[in-house]
Amino acid sequence: MAAAAAVEAAASSGALWSLVQDFVIGQQESPADQVAADVKSGSYTVLQVVEALGSSLENPEPRTRARGIQLLSQVLLQCHPLLLEKEVVHLILFYENRLKDHHLVIPSVLQGLRALSLCVALPPGLAVSVLKAIFQEVHVQSLPQVDRHIVYSIITNFMQTREEELKGLGADFTFGFIQVMDGEKDPRNLLVAFRIVHELISREYSLGPFVEELFEVTSCYFPIDFTPPPNDSHGIQRDDLILSLRAVMASTPQFAEFLLPLLIEKVDSEIMSAKLDSLQTLNACCAVYGQKELKDFLPSLWASIRREVFQTASERVEAEGLAALHSLTACLSRSVLRADAEDLLDSFLSNILQDCRHHLCEPDMKLVWPSAKLLQAAASASARACDHITSNVLPLLLEQFYKHSQSNQRRTILEMILGFLKLQQKWSYEDKDEMPLSGFKDQLCSLVFMALTDPSTQLQLVGIRTLTVLGAQPDLLSSGDVELAVGHLFRLSFLEEDSQSCRVAALEASGTLATLYPGAFSSHLVPKLAKEINRGDSDLTRDDGPTKCSQYLRCLQVLSAISTHASIVKETLPLLLQHLWQVNKGNMVAGSNEVIAICQSLQQVAEKCQQDPQSCWYFHETAVPCLLALAVQASMPEKEPPVLRKVLLEDGVLSAMASVIGTATTHLSPELAAQSVTCIVPLFLDGNTSFLPENSFSSRFQPFQAGSLQQRRLVTLLMAFVCSLPRNVEIPQLNRLMRELLELSCCHSCSFSSTAAAKCFAGLLNKHPAGQQLDEFLQLAVDTVDAHLGSQPSRSQAFTLLLWVTKALVLRYHPLSSCLTARALSPGHGPPQ
Repeated sequence: MAAAAAVEAAASSGALWSLVQDFVIGQQESPADQVAADVKSGSYTVLQVVEALGSSLENPEPRTRARGIQLLSQVLLQCHPLLLEKEVVHLILFYENRLKDHHLVIPSVLQGLRALSLCVALPPGLAVSVLKAIFQEVHVQSLPQVDRHIVYSIITNFMQTREEELKGLGADFTFGFIQVMDGEKDPRNLLVAFRIVHELISREYSLGPFVEELFEVTSCYFPIDFTPPPNDSHGIQRDDLILSLRAVMASTPQFAEFLLPLLIEKVDSEIMSAKLDSLQTLNACCAVYGQKELKDFLPSLWASIRREVFQTASERVEAEGLAALHSLTACLSRSVLRADAEDLLDSFLSNILQDCRHHLCEPDMKLVWPSAKLLQAAASASARACDHITSNVLPLLLEQFYKHSQSNQRRTILEMILGFLKLQQKWSYEDKDEMPLSGFKDQLCSLVFMALTDPSTQLQLVGIRTLTVLGAQPDLLSSGDVELAVGHLFRLSFLEEDSQSCRVAALEASGTLATLYPGAFSSHLVPKLAKEINRGDSDLTRDDGPTKCSQYLRCLQVLSAISTHASIVKETLPLLLQHLWQVNKGNMVAGSNEVIAICQSLQQVAEKCQQDPQSCWYFHETAVPCLLALAVQASMPEKEPPVLRKVLLEDGVLSAMASVIGTATTHLSPELAAQSVTCIVPLFLDGNTSFLPENSFSSRFQPFQAGSLQQRRLVTLLMAFVCSLPRNVEIPQLNRLMRELLELSCCHSCSFSSTAAAKCFAGLLNKHPAGQQLDEFLQLAVDTVDAHLGSQPSRSQAFTLLLWVTKALVLRYHPLSSCLTARALSPGHGPPQ
């Protein structure tokens, strides 16, 4: 046995020696992977590999030694998790000694050290030993890019796993890395080097006396000037380097005394990219700086930013300059001051005001906007800055508004005032008397109302926006101001067509302010609108009705626009519904366009009510029964039905009513939706009209019965309701309803009704829980399609049903969807020609 083992060991040793020779002498690459695989399988140990390499490692020829170490390093890269602690110690001592070898050997040595830096079994102290050896023995920047990258990788690996040991080196580690990085030019290596510097700072390694050196070794690349070469396979972009370097430069206040002069120099240069990068870097630095770091550089920073905003031809540079000014002001605002310390924020803001305010008063207004932008950028940084600047600028702007008589000049000044008013919205004040605007509210209101009555549309638009912002400020408008505002908005909402932009803005402002002042709009605007609508009704019955139609429609628009508060909705909704009843009773002459307009206003109200569950239910329980009652009444078979009722049954009108019902149902709670469904489904299946207002109908409502062609059209309203219900609402008499819908969907007498039935059936399929009943409905649908696709009168309706059922199944990822899709697309089942 012993002899056999000896023979086997000799054979194994011979095989290993042969692989080593093939790699070292034969210059073949594949033996390295084979040796690594054998080590992993247990055929050899790493020690045996070293022994087999013995002659190669001691060879006087540097290339042979390098080849031998390369084989060992490649094996270690694949097998380092298998190493024992004692093996790691011996290997590191071996590799450290080899760092003193010929320069041809160094790359292979570094590969091995990278493998060892990944070892879990690395004993304490060896990471420091390895790095000291590299710092002392290797001139990294004389190595090729790949080998330099390996050095950065070794450092990164140790920083991730041996942080405390490396910190024990103190500032020597920082200095060593500075020597490694100094002179690096390759973008791949720079990305790694920048990350290492950032880790040094963010993880609080000791920088010691080398802060300036560390800054110099990184800032020499600022600003980044790099364009990827064509067909670059590495994927490194200029922005990658910019952001990595910026993260380093903005990572510590210790760099401030060196960085800020550099940034000022680059902002003042003629290179656009340098300006942008410098301003963006300054912005980032302000997040970590305090007053101490900024103090000595504030005048120069302000001068550079001011010049870029006043004189720049680039919007990007201007935007970055304003962002930097905002950040500077925010930094000064959040610094904690000692009682005896100088308040840099006040002095900084005073300098800004001194340099900008006189431009606001220049007759030609040449630099008025750049000055306003600078002031607003600073004011937006903090409540304190906003108060300081607003209290100084607002009186000046109010004075200038009255000094200038031209509308375009007044518009410019009012836009600036609006900008400062918007900034005040960012900050809250516990004491309303402390609000900077409190002392100016009378002047502001007077100025705004003056703008609203100016002939200039553009000035009116700015006035409307300013009124909205003023109204949003708590307790700023008195009840009298609000009443005046309501009156102005009412007037502006009825301007002529050439002032459409003002009308739209007035409607939007009315909706916003109605939410804040519902009482004022209810008492001062709703009665006016009711009066105008009633007048419009009578006007529409006269020969000149069309000329009054636009006025009537605008009343509807205003009604829907102000329905943003529950208390207002309770007044506007009955008013809108009342006019639909007027159409039905023949008291108002109106065509389909007028009825559709009322429905569109109702839908807008329904959309606004969706934000409030109580308003949503109020709208649903008030409007939906009313719309259904109107439609049912219009569908009744009378001997001489009023011509006006036919309007309610037109395709466009029913579609508009369906949109209102769908919108009113979408956001109902499941409990309230279930309450509603117990009324509406029996209405269509059993003709139960008890819940409808004014329900004294001349005959039964039977939309699914043969012969009731007018009533069938109302299935589109049922479709809008059931397809908008929450999924978990149970539908009463579902089986019967599905069968009725399926039968109607293939009825060729009215495509409007059959399409609505098909949509309704598909909508119920889409929401139905999986199970036997769903499978039965699907089979029933397939059988119905099969039965009618071959019948010429109902072929078109059957194909429509197939499409809607297919869509329902696709939306729920049903396995049958692919089969039905293929069927719908097949030549034999396509749409009729």
